[in-house]
Amino acid sequence: MTQKILTREQLKHRVAAWRRDGDSITLANGCFDLLHVGHVRYLRAARQLGGKLIVAINSDESVRALKGEGRPLMPAEERAEILAALADVDAVVIFPERDVRALVREIRPNVQAKGTDYTSDSVPERDVVIECGGRVEIVGDPKDHSATEIIRSRLGARHP
Repeated sequence: MTQKILTREQLKHRVAAWRRDGDSITLANGCFDLLHVGHVRYLRAARQLGGKLIVAINSDESVRALKGEGRPLMPAEERAEILAALADVDAVVIFPERDVRALVREIRPNVQAKGTDYTSDSVPERDVVIECGGRVEIVGDPKDHSATEIIRSRLGARHP
């Protein structure tokens, strides 16, 4: 099996090869701090948009910036390995920025898949996706699952 966890440079080459083979590219992203059923449903729905599914995960530093001290619960390399094990996922990349605008510019996905906690107008990188010729799709089940809420309610942690 081809290695799924890629550097940004490796990802650019892989995307170019997929495009040469006629594949479209779908990008999904998030912290994926504590993988739960909402994540699985989101990624399955993103996969159903067609083509190859790339999952970009926030680095440990960017998770901390977004979620606060004490997060992430698992280091980026472990989160990436878990996501790479999912059949729906074709590639995983770790990114240090707070959002995926720079990555969108690098790989120019055909589709940016976001979860139902967004609307097509509230996606932070929407403008860049459109500028790069892609479209935004909101996919997955209703936002009834949250790693932050699971941590707070089930694990008793005091995180925002």
